[in-house]
Amino acid sequence: MELHVTWEGPGGPDGRVARIYRAVREAVLDGRLATGDRVPASRDLAGQLGVARGTVTAAYDRLTAEGFLESRPGSGTYVADVSLEVPDRGSGRRARAGAVRPLPLWDEDPRPAAPRSRRLHDLAIGLPDPALFPLEVWRRLVSAQLRRSRLEEATYGGRGSFRLQSEIARFLGLSRSVVASAEDVVVTAGAQQAIDLVARVLVAPGTVVAVEDPGYGAVHRLLETHRAAVRGVPVDDEGLVVDALPPDARLVYVTPSHQFPTGVPMSLSRRAALLRWAAANDAVVIEDDYDSEYRYYRQPVEPLQSLDRDGRVVYVGTFSKSLLPALRTGFLVPPRSLTPALREAKRVTTWEGDLTTQGALAEFLAEGHHAAHVRRATRVYRERRGLVLDGLAGLDDVLRVVPSVAGLHVCARFRDEATDDRAVVARAAARGVRTEALSDHHRDQPPRPGLAIGYAGIRAEDIPDAMARLVSAVRGRAS
Repeated sequence: MELHVTWEGPGGPDGRVARIYRAVREAVLDGRLATGDRVPASRDLAGQLGVARGTVTAAYDRLTAEGFLESRPGSGTYVADVSLEVPDRGSGRRARAGAVRPLPLWDEDPRPAAPRSRRLHDLAIGLPDPALFPLEVWRRLVSAQLRRSRLEEATYGGRGSFRLQSEIARFLGLSRSVVASAEDVVVTAGAQQAIDLVARVLVAPGTVVAVEDPGYGAVHRLLETHRAAVRGVPVDDEGLVVDALPPDARLVYVTPSHQFPTGVPMSLSRRAALLRWAAANDAVVIEDDYDSEYRYYRQPVEPLQSLDRDGRVVYVGTFSKSLLPALRTGFLVPPRSLTPALREAKRVTTWEGDLTTQGALAEFLAEGHHAAHVRRATRVYRERRGLVLDGLAGLDDVLRVVPSVAGLHVCARFRDEATDDRAVVARAAARGVRTEALSDHHRDQPPRPGLAIGYAGIRAEDIPDAMARLVSAVRGRAS
């Protein structure tokens, strides 16, 4: 701990003792020093403050006598439990609340994220299984990036990891038929930052932006913070309903490979219609390809980016689902007309980003570890997915499973649209199972009740019990 003490005012030994006393006392009262914290040794604090050791000792003695500190022979001096002696501890000196206020937009989140409290079985969506991550390989690659010669390359003013841009371009060309060179790739801190950069470049206050409904709430909220007029557009079994797009929309956000959260892939005819609509309405399409690496049958859906002939699609991807969200690494492939502006938007916000992680990820891709990991993880997730679908088969009279061929979750809609899916989720939680209500992902369209069921966060051997509990919750039987 470094203790800040001001020396303004009367000097002399007594004045300095009093100031050290007050500094420590206030740190205890406002919680900066907690019960059981060890305070600096008197010799160390004296050296830090440039005073005689006896000055610090005198201050400590007074604090000990008043019950703020306690001395433990052979161990040191510690903060005592003063909760009884100082009942108004919580009203000690604190930072002022402040007279300034954020814009009304930031007063509260109208759709706060539900806390991920622990459950017996986790069928929530959105996260891969961290136990599958090849940690030892990653540790080796990160250690290599921390060599002094590599660190000297990580300076301001560069373009980030050009090696990673090259590897991402190669990876996208082979796995997703995305047409891109290294110069076309902009590395970001996840897909959310990628979309934020696009909004910075294209969205002015009042710009109409169309999003899928149901859809990804974090993107809706992000676009609202850019003062966009966000409009929800319905989704059916072929994906986004293009005919329902507002004609004045200038940006459209879609997840065509595996629609979030329903899981439906956008049909080829619907993708072609969306590109025609964008050209006719002078709009840009953000294609978020968030988890298409995990495919269980059929060939992957052709990305919009590879079908785009007018340069209107910004392709966004992330390694959060294929590896770990904690890596905070994503990318975008924009039309070249937008690339300079997007690079500048990134420069003025986060510079190059985490070059150590970027360098390690470049090697991870180049050495084939990413492809090998996705193959192994797909086998694991395919088994888990099958077990979830087996469990849902017992609810065929109540739920209709939405067909999907990829991703880390499945979706099922209630056949009776009067069903309260949030109540079902609450009953499942009471039985120790976490799942998600489709109603929570709707924005403007009338909610169609259903469940989004993940399988990445649960072991295969636990799924039968989890599904049995979920069946009980759906049917409303006593637990």
